[in-house]
Amino acid sequence: MTVVTIAVMGIVAVLLAVALKSSKGEYGTYLVMAAGFFIFFYGIGKLKTILDTIKEVQTYIKINSAYLSTLVKMIGITYIAEFAAGICKDAGYGAMGNQIEIFGKLSVLAVSMPILLALIETLQVFLS
Repeated sequence: MTVVTIAVMGIVAVLLAVALKSSKGEYGTYLVMAAGFFIFFYGIGKLKTILDTIKEVQTYIKINSAYLSTLVKMIGITYIAEFAAGICKDAGYGAMGNQIEIFGKLSVLAVSMPILLALIETLQVFLS
């Protein structure tokens, strides 16, 4: 599937949800959530391509695997947090969506701290 196919599927789901909103609003929410989960899991399938490419880049350039692992974790945290926050906001619970976004940002910051410390240590060596 291409981006166009996924976009059309999302638009159709939203249009059906809008049509259902007047009679059974909760069914529209469930429909959009189901379409969102489908797109989410399809996007997870694309992760294999990304991971294979990162491994190939690692063979060309000598990069510590911890850095790449952290990068993948950061991407995963961001993707999951944005997805969950979007669902909460679409369901009318914007405050919960905002809290998930904040927690996602803090999680990315926490995961990146060891890399920040390694960078500071490297700078200390050059400046000393």
